[in-house]
Amino acid sequence: MVNTPKEVIDESLFKDDLYQAVNGNWLKDATIPDDHASTGGFMDLNDNIEKTLMADFDKLPETDLSTFNKPFQEFAKLYQLAQNFDQRDKDGADPIKPLLNKIENLRDLSELTNQLKEWNLSGLPLPFNFSVDADMKNTKINALYAGTPGLFLPDRTYYENNNPAYEQLMPAFTSMVTSLLVLTDYSGSEADEIIESAKKFDAAIAPNVKSAEESADYTKMYNPMKFSDFAKYSEHINFKSYADDLFGEAPEQIIVTDPKYFEAFDKLVNPDTFSDLKNWMLVKFLTSATSYLSEEFRQTGSTYSRALSGKKTASSQKKSAFYLASGVFGQTVGDYYAHKYFGPKAKADVEQMVRSMIQVYQQRLENNTWLSKATSEKAVLKLSKLELHVGYPDKIDPLEYEYKVIPQGEGGTLFANVNQFIRITKEARYAELGKPVDRTRWDMSANTVNAYYDPSKNIIVFPAAILQAPFYSLEQSASENYGGIGAVIAHEISHAFDNNGSQFDELGNLNNWWTDEDRESFNKLADKMIAEFDGIPFAGSKVNGKLTVSENIADAGGLSCANEAAKNEGDYDLKAFFINWARIWRMKSTKEYMQLLLNIDVHAPNELRANVQVKNIDDFYTAFNVAEGDKMYLPTNERVKIW
Repeated sequence: MVNTPKEVIDESLFKDDLYQAVNGNWLKDATIPDDHASTGGFMDLNDNIEKTLMADFDKLPETDLSTFNKPFQEFAKLYQLAQNFDQRDKDGADPIKPLLNKIENLRDLSELTNQLKEWNLSGLPLPFNFSVDADMKNTKINALYAGTPGLFLPDRTYYENNNPAYEQLMPAFTSMVTSLLVLTDYSGSEADEIIESAKKFDAAIAPNVKSAEESADYTKMYNPMKFSDFAKYSEHINFKSYADDLFGEAPEQIIVTDPKYFEAFDKLVNPDTFSDLKNWMLVKFLTSATSYLSEEFRQTGSTYSRALSGKKTASSQKKSAFYLASGVFGQTVGDYYAHKYFGPKAKADVEQMVRSMIQVYQQRLENNTWLSKATSEKAVLKLSKLELHVGYPDKIDPLEYEYKVIPQGEGGTLFANVNQFIRITKEARYAELGKPVDRTRWDMSANTVNAYYDPSKNIIVFPAAILQAPFYSLEQSASENYGGIGAVIAHEISHAFDNNGSQFDELGNLNNWWTDEDRESFNKLADKMIAEFDGIPFAGSKVNGKLTVSENIADAGGLSCANEAAKNEGDYDLKAFFINWARIWRMKSTKEYMQLLLNIDVHAPNELRANVQVKNIDDFYTAFNVAEGDKMYLPTNERVKIW
């Protein structure tokens, strides 16, 4: 339930701290659930949807499912399987033993090369990955990408410069893995040997992969090269034969997301490192499987993530089963949620808000003082081609119709079922290589409290779940809605023109449509946004302005344009607009979670998103009579205005 302004707001703080003025009283009373790392705006909506759907799905065993579509019927079976913890406890580690043995029996790299396809489709980890996605310079067609593996810790920076977080987290990871190995029937000494060997390989990988800051500049993932040249990166892994097995024939081109890693590949993966690689793969596989096994495995397997996020307990059995099953059948569950709880009136109202925001954006692009006419016209063209998806997709992803749950009595353990769905998904995605991109596919389910812009498709997507108070409600004023969902909508539109999105054209292709002078002007403004956030103290650490720049540019553009659009409404209320902007960012988090986000999240901390961006908007000063000397005051020449 959303607090009313009278219950929450301390007007005496408006000039010094908008976030605390709006959320301070709430923060005093808010309690973070033991199985959460945070509570607040986004999380509260998520929790409400979770409770609603779990209550609905409690009735499934007594429901005639023949009236539901096929994927939902299979979801119900998987959900029931996931909730059968008695059987999961009886099975113990047995469901994963065949794949553990497969890793254990691997003798050398040549043997691995000979079974790479089956290894990958079986859900086993590799020190590299192949994926199929839209070619960033020809987004109508799917291309092959070569990517890097994940590390044991969240980011490369944890391994650098004697980072104290390494000394806190790696022992937690080590202890967890050791316990899991013992649960899987390894002796204590064997477990110690395996984890130390695996950590050695992990440490060797770390200096060669991108940090979160480097990955945030995602246009630099586009490094196409001839497959024949890529294959030369390894003397010991036959990339060519692997691609031939996967695709019938290796494509002529592959896009390498992290060239530095593959340039070092031969030093990382060779006969001398094979034993460490093998143990690394074993640990990777084991830690990825724990949520599908017994309660003891599930509890033990979550200890590291809890240390990382500050959660006091693992989620309940019932909740974990819900997220596991709904994660597999995401589009199916989203379709159920949207059709039952999302109304056509709200959809029409939100679509009208989007049209209003696009009109404001067009005016701003046309009247922009620092863009040349040529670049401005191309920006307007891109805006005119922007596609909008609101609520839910027209159809469930056909892939979810392919998932058929194998009954427990026929060997269908929870792990076996999920693993076969992974295989089906991988085979389907690999089969898309060289074929047209499905531009209708959503990357989020309708019950997800979030939104996104896809630069390769030039679309913005707003799932039904986020279209609720405090972001949006037919009961809220237009100004409140524009300060909430309106700013989120305009934020996603702004991503089309942030430091990354601005490098893609109206068709979603990576293509420089800027003049050199305009790009230079934009980069200078982006640097100002970096400087505005960089180094701000938070949670015992500091904000990384480069890591968060794209989201900060989108926040600034979103807030500014939503404010402009709100002015076109008859009941415009300047204060209500900014108050709801601050309200949607309310969040109370564990210190561990805040520090984790500072290291890896491309978004600035919520409190700063609320407070810093309003300082760039002249109307904020008018609304609350903020003047020089007030803590919320920023001199006119320091206010960052891009869009």
